[in-house]
Amino acid sequence: MHSSSDLVTELFLSPKNVGEAAEPRFVGRSASFQCGASARISLHIDELQRITEAKFKAAGCSVLVASASLLIDQVIGMTTAEAASLGQRPEALRAKLGDLPAERNECPALACEALVSAIQNYSDSARDEWEGDEALICTCFCVSERTIEHEIQTAKLRTIAEVTAACNAGAGCRSCYPLIEDILQDLNGKW
Repeated sequence: MHSSSDLVTELFLSPKNVGEAAEPRFVGRSASFQCGASARISLHIDELQRITEAKFKAAGCSVLVASASLLIDQVIGMTTAEAASLGQRPEALRAKLGDLPAERNECPALACEALVSAIQNYSDSARDEWEGDEALICTCFCVSERTIEHEIQTAKLRTIAEVTAACNAGAGCRSCYPLIEDILQDLNGKW
């Protein structure tokens, strides 16, 4: 069993999945104004919304490189919804790395932020290319505008959190929040 410093050192010296994912790729970035570190994650996603390849580039400390390496290793094979959910929980990544110095606690969050940003870019692209019969709002969970409207009207929902609890829309990368908010405003003004 490795200690956290051993794991960080191992992943820093031999990081996995460094570079660029295959085209078409969706890229996300994050940066820290506090320490100047930056992370870039690129994803290749198949037609079933599964991450088939993920790569990263990082400019920063050993904890940032280790965080990105560990995170990327976990998301390969996940759906975008599963990966976005993981990216929303940097504390889980932090726990896997063990006790980190206080000044490095932000590093796992930077890696997660870059991952969620890449998934948001994918979601925006998927919405733009959608050719279904009704508008696709939440690409992570394939929730249509009609489904969201139905849930809002049936249960008299008033918040994004209530919509997410009812039909999962917004539970992934959250890029659909403004669209859900617009639907809520439109429908709540009618009753």
